Amino acid sequence: MLAAGLLSYAGFSALCLAMERHHQEMLGHRPSPSRKVQLRMAGWALLALSLWVSVLSAGWAMGLVRWTAVLMGSAVFLVWLLPYRPRWALALAAVGLLLGPLAAVAHW
Repeated sequence: MLAAGLLSYAGFSALCLAMERHHQEMLGHRPSPSRKVQLRMAGWALLALSLWVSVLSAGWAMGLVRWTAVLMGSAVFLVWLLPYRPRWALALAAVGLLLGPLAAVAHW
C-alpha cells in the first residue's frame, strides 16, 4: 500500500505541474505545450501504475478499495501542502517517484 501511495502522490504532482499556475509556482517558469502533454501523460501513467501495484498486492476486490483510499489520501495531502509549501510538495513527489517502485519490488 505504501508503493501505491507514493506512486499516486507522484502522479497527482505531475498532473498538478501540467497546470500553468502550479508549474510557475513550483519551478518559476511557464511550461511549454509539449511539457504539459508530457506531464499529463506521466501523471496518468503513474496513477495507472499505482492501480496495478494495488491490485497485484490485494486482488481486484480489495485492491480497488485500497487504491481509492490511497488516491484520496495522496490528493488531500497534496492539496494541503501546495498553498503552504509548494517546494516541499515537489520534493516529496521526487521522493515518491524514486521510492515507489522500490517499495513495490520490496513487497514481492
